[in-house]
Amino acid sequence: MNNRRVVITGMGIWSCLGTSLNEVKDALYAGKSGIGIDHDRITYGYQSPLTGIVPEPELKGKLSRRQRIGMPQEAEYAYMASLEAFQGAGIDTDFLLHHEVGVIFGNDSSSRPVIETAKIMDEKHDSAMIGSALVFQSMNSTVNMNLSTIFHLRGINFTVSAACASGSHAIGLAYLLIKQGLQDRILCGGAQEVNYHAMASFDALNAFSKRIEQPQQASRPFDRDRDGLVPSGGAAALVLEDYDSALARGANIIAEVAGYGFSSNGGGIQQPSDSGSVTAMSRALRDAMASPDDIDYINAHATSTPQGDMIEALAIDHIFNGTHALVSSTKSMTGHECWMAGASEAVYSLLMMQHNFVAPNINFENPDEYSEPLNLATATVDTQVDTVLSNSFGFGGTNSALVLKKIAKQ
Repeated sequence: MNNRRVVITGMGIWSCLGTSLNEVKDALYAGKSGIGIDHDRITYGYQSPLTGIVPEPELKGKLSRRQRIGMPQEAEYAYMASLEAFQGAGIDTDFLLHHEVGVIFGNDSSSRPVIETAKIMDEKHDSAMIGSALVFQSMNSTVNMNLSTIFHLRGINFTVSAACASGSHAIGLAYLLIKQGLQDRILCGGAQEVNYHAMASFDALNAFSKRIEQPQQASRPFDRDRDGLVPSGGAAALVLEDYDSALARGANIIAEVAGYGFSSNGGGIQQPSDSGSVTAMSRALRDAMASPDDIDYINAHATSTPQGDMIEALAIDHIFNGTHALVSSTKSMTGHECWMAGASEAVYSLLMMQHNFVAPNINFENPDEYSEPLNLATATVDTQVDTVLSNSFGFGGTNSALVLKKIAKQ
């Protein structure tokens, strides 16, 4: 078995914080929130209209009509993020036509086309009225299907469906495939739709913040007065590559994927677990041959829910008590980007690493007994960031943790 080093040579982002790496970096540094009100949710019957406000990309002129019609909202986001990632990696169409590149994306729903299909059947009672576009839009694998055909990707090709850990697991699996010598390069990441069809069932669980009069203060990870998460979305993409291959083609190396850890809680479907979280983080550290003292920054999963934040705070304190690692949840600014979150938060962490700062956990005013022991960054901290741990946990007890490490200049 090979044991190759795996590096990141490109990344891209399309989120409520911005639609380019530079915009997002500035927003993170400024502690700027991307949360607002979606009035369509009020009309539709949501209890909470809060959401991340994500711009719709303009794909006319970039893609043909035939390419566009098979793309749901999250695939459009993923395409834009992937364009930026490939550009940063120095990979163009000619390269893709002559080299095998894989694609693994995290995506756990494609709600709007499913609902549109059902409406057509309810109203017309004729499946011939549906058309082929909705078939390809409605599948969970829609992001991979679209990206692989548009970019001519001929390597590994599948979707990770693992709730809010999907994007993180996609990076972890791409890392393992390259590490073992089965692929040289993989485009990976996560994508999440933000249309109002996607989140009504979560709204029914009373999972969302009701702080409607103060949208940008609604997402409050670790704060005693948090009252629920804020849904969000977009897409994040990373190009993972074998270190020697990257060097050989003169690629710019952003960082190294040093470790991947995972676990399952094996408990209730909505029940987080501090022991499960500890297992995933410990595995990632062990895989990276790193100790808790080596970690400079922890990008917490913390979604701004009372129970989830409490459990993660316990887990982080269990491993990192007495160490120097700063902690923040970028969901305080972005809301919970769900299926893309593990990938977007890897990108956010890498931007901090590149520019030597830790983004703040905004809206943190009052600690509770669980968050008080944490070394929370409640304002932007200018500091050298060499090694990062990024956590992602999801419904059904799926846990993922990634260790990302700055690499010495070639």
